[in-house]
Amino acid sequence: MTTPQAPGGSEAGDRIPQYVYGVTRSGAAIPPDLAGLDDRPVSLVEDGGSCAALVSDLPADRPLGERADLVAHQRVLNSLVDAGTVVLPFRFGAALADRGAVEKELLADNSERFGQVLDQLEGRVELRLKATYVEDAVLREIMQNDPEVAELSQRLREVPADAADAVYYDRVRLGELIAQSMQRLRESDEQVLLDGATSAAEAFSRKTPAREEDVLDASFLVRADRRAAFEEAVDKLGETHGERIRLRLIGPLPPYDFVPEA
Repeated sequence: MTTPQAPGGSEAGDRIPQYVYGVTRSGAAIPPDLAGLDDRPVSLVEDGGSCAALVSDLPADRPLGERADLVAHQRVLNSLVDAGTVVLPFRFGAALADRGAVEKELLADNSERFGQVLDQLEGRVELRLKATYVEDAVLREIMQNDPEVAELSQRLREVPADAADAVYYDRVRLGELIAQSMQRLRESDEQVLLDGATSAAEAFSRKTPAREEDVLDASFLVRADRRAAFEEAVDKLGETHGERIRLRLIGPLPPYDFVPEA
């Protein structure tokens, strides 16, 4: 079997180290003039089975890790997603010795497993939902619903400026009480948002909120023919909770969160 040639490839060119973006179906149509790292052309390497690797020549004169490299990696995968082509995305930094190694070490040894994952992802997209509190609205809500917080806050507002040092520990206590109330509120709101969004999704992956004001950061695996229903469910959540929670829907994205790590 002859290894597929990259555009402008040669036998010597096949020995060039290859950067791997991910795996797709054998024979998949990739967008024309698709460029990867250092604007090098992206092509498919196949081993005669059902899967193919998306690759480009690996830059040889510098280490990887520049912002432009990360952008290029994501651009290649996003192009497949935008074209409706199923793709199993690789994390940034995957490379092999040459096209032969991609064929023999990556595809030949893993084609059955790759095929199973591609079957699971076929006809589906990943959408990411981020939810963040409107700070003033949530603080008012906490004041209204937590008498201890409201009382302590009122008492501290009445303290003269020259006596601020005397109530230092009260201010610390107020901060702790607000944080505890916000945590309880977050747990409740997070579940409400998940319940509302998952009704139109096949699976979800929840991330730990990065900031105190973050309510939810979750990715959802959604069938393409159910995407409109999912977006409608998110819109309804926005209408119901918009005064206190800002929602942002991102995607479709390469389905990183639904690919088994192994």
